[in-house]
Amino acid sequence: GGDSTEAAAKPKRSFYAARDLYKYRHQYPNFKDIRYQNDLSNLRFYKNKIPFKPDGVYIEEVLNKWKGDYEKLEHNHTYIQWLFPLREQGLNFYAKELTTYEIEEFKKTKEAIKRFLLAYKMMLEFFGIKLVDKTGNVARAINWQERFQHLNESQHNYLRITRILKSLGELGYESFKSPLVKFILHEALVENTIPNIRQSALEYFVYTIRDRRERRKLLRFAQKHYTPSENFIWGPPRKEQSEGSKAQKMPAPPTSGHISQTSMHKKSRDSKNSSSAAHLNSKTAEEKKTTPGGPGEETDRPSAEPSSEVAKPGNAEDDNAENSNSQLEKAVSHPTEKKETAVPPEKDEEGENHNKDCENPGNSGPPDDALLQ
Repeated sequence: GGDSTEAAAKPKRSFYAARDLYKYRHQYPNFKDIRYQNDLSNLRFYKNKIPFKPDGVYIEEVLNKWKGDYEKLEHNHTYIQWLFPLREQGLNFYAKELTTYEIEEFKKTKEAIKRFLLAYKMMLEFFGIKLVDKTGNVARAINWQERFQHLNESQHNYLRITRILKSLGELGYESFKSPLVKFILHEALVENTIPNIRQSALEYFVYTIRDRRERRKLLRFAQKHYTPSENFIWGPPRKEQSEGSKAQKMPAPPTSGHISQTSMHKKSRDSKNSSSAAHLNSKTAEEKKTTPGGPGEETDRPSAEPSSEVAKPGNAEDDNAENSNSQLEKAVSHPTEKKETAVPPEKDEEGENHNKDCENPGNSGPPDDALLQ
């Protein structure tokens, strides 16, 4: 009973999260983009020319009147797709997907960028976080205790954070993502102020970051502080363990011993025949019979010696966090693209690809080894 309870409590990787974020980091492979100028609804909304639908509210009203209205920001589920647009369709079908042309135009429009940063600061404050400087560093806001308690209990906001991180990367603020994710990991794993967010942070937030080195740093930080440490599954198994298991599973090669025995027996028979043919004395024949003590010795020699890497556990931490990404991405990119329509990921009111398994760590579909090989 105890073993089954422990197994159920161990977190699981989400295949859908891995596929969704792989596509995002690699600019949506096979995405059919519209290069020509479309209606640019996301940009026009940020230029305060059109309201967001279906509510009919302009961006200036959102930034001025909704700021600090935590009840409205919590319970309205249609504004987030307009404030943080993506090249993905959310469940608010009035919100249009970004195109690469619109992204380029958005980055060139100072008015839109200024409002985009104000929207980001508004949402950070809603979560209990403040933007410290122009490089994206963040810290606790004045109201952090009340807001962290709410964030710890209101898990649909984790989906919003994923969308915000993705949108930052699309609209020219990729460098803002790592400081925010590092801050969230620190609060979840070290300070224990928002412990419920750690699964989403490791499953989604970290993997929105496109720079592998930055992801690796964050995963190493998380692994250092994650408890229980044996449940940290966002990387391959320890190198010395995997090598040791290979050595145990690899049978001792009997082939060489068998071959040597066969050859020695053959030599023995040949030597007997030659001795009888040459009419050697019985003493010489007796000595030749007793000489095949060699095969027994040779059979004992071959054994699976541990590789030199096993004796170097220092490599494990370097490889443990991120080296499985390339394998994971290979597994995610090619075969699963074809199955994408057959097994669509679940979506929620925010239009994100978080599936319920991420928030309930014991119920994920694919086994860990399918993601970590």
